[in-house]
Amino acid sequence: MAIQVYDTLSRKKEELITRDPGKIGIYICGPTVYNYIHIGNGRTYLSFDIIIRYLRYRGYDVTYVRNITDIDDKIINKAREEGVSAEEIARRYTKAFHDDADGMGLARPTVEPKATEHIRSMIEMIEGLIKKGLAYVVDGDVYFEVTKFPGYGKLSHRSLTDMRAGERVEVDPRKHHPMDFALWKAAKPGEPAWESPWGMGRPGWHIECSAMSRKYLGDDFDIHGGGQDLIFPHHENEIAQSEGYTGKEFARYWMHGGMVNIGEEKMAKSLGNVILVRDLLKEHNPNVLRLLALGTHYRSPIDFGPEKLKEAESAYERFLNARRRIEHSLSSETVTMLPEKVELIGSLENASLEAKKKFIEAMDDDFNSAAALASMFELVKEINTFIEAFGGQMTIMAKDALEKADRILLELSGAVGLDLTLPEAVGVAEKLPDAIYELASVVLGIALDSKKKDQLLDEILERRNEARKNKDWAIADMIRDRLLKMGIEIEDTPLGSRWKIK
Repeated sequence: MAIQVYDTLSRKKEELITRDPGKIGIYICGPTVYNYIHIGNGRTYLSFDIIIRYLRYRGYDVTYVRNITDIDDKIINKAREEGVSAEEIARRYTKAFHDDADGMGLARPTVEPKATEHIRSMIEMIEGLIKKGLAYVVDGDVYFEVTKFPGYGKLSHRSLTDMRAGERVEVDPRKHHPMDFALWKAAKPGEPAWESPWGMGRPGWHIECSAMSRKYLGDDFDIHGGGQDLIFPHHENEIAQSEGYTGKEFARYWMHGGMVNIGEEKMAKSLGNVILVRDLLKEHNPNVLRLLALGTHYRSPIDFGPEKLKEAESAYERFLNARRRIEHSLSSETVTMLPEKVELIGSLENASLEAKKKFIEAMDDDFNSAAALASMFELVKEINTFIEAFGGQMTIMAKDALEKADRILLELSGAVGLDLTLPEAVGVAEKLPDAIYELASVVLGIALDSKKKDQLLDEILERRNEARKNKDWAIADMIRDRLLKMGIEIEDTPLGSRWKIK
């Protein structure tokens, strides 16, 4: 089955047919760097990170371009408020964006162009539009004349008569039409400015993305994406100026991510309900945020709040617990023959292959991550059932089937950027508290400062198992309670006891 993509322009799913077979050029509108990114921005970047990773998983050579808008009215206004230069604001919040993007585990783009480094390309496009009669100059400003482009409104599915001035569109009596938008803005005192044929000034917001996408992906490329709030006017204007300049179709497919709601309301600064990504990352594992994104189709609105975060945290813990049980089972003693359980081995192998098949079918259907995630949970359920059925007695064939299931689980999670690496596997000894030495001296009767903490913890756990076997509940409970105070949780299973850091 070919990958299907919902195209905002055609308003239907289309088969993904790329300009160059096996290759995909994708442009995602990046941040305007005047403040920290919020969860609405983060959701968009996470959604497209999932999509891009999956396309690579499916074998595509992806050229991913995500820009930085480092000159804009909002940056200039922020600089005035703080009494610093616009360059300083752009520098500060570009770094902040990179910190937050890395914190979320986003893959870095192939190219990350900055608007201020591509002024020459923007001027060339504007000159071309003027020559074609699609733009005009007024007192050093340059405007695109929307009535001269017959397709204006085709992305947002609006006619000019229905349109109103939207975000970043200023009503100006000098315009030929109220919806004409700025390609170039004449310099104002104290603002950053560059030389141009129309005098000192700076580019409009829309021309920036057209010029940068064209430079790195060509006149026509495969996918252009962003949040739904960019459909109009930003992406509508990009189409008009790009296709007006080149005479070619700008992007083959237009993809737009859904908005974030806080409770019943849309998240907005005016409502005071904006949640910053960096604040969330202080309290939550980035994989929890990714699971939150995966659990809702990228085009659908997502309700965000404490309950949703708890659900995502529980989902992540389910995955990690399954991987802990797998690791524990694979490290258990191997038995030779369990003929009555041979059918279970075939059942797990079939379930693993079925999960992979359903995962790919779901993601191929316009990146239906919620359905793909469901197939992964179904595999986890099969793995848990398999482990419980064997009760700690694993044959070589059983371990082989379990290893294959684990590989498929990791393969699918990796395809969407979900990291299921067990925390204990990375520097666990450094994370364990020194109080373990004191507990060891109490329950083992000797001081063992020379031993590693994780090795010592294993010996303490063995002592607890011995106490439980002898029904010495006072010792067993004391060990459990003391470890819990250290942030170490003991889990008793049919396969034995194991510990994990909470």
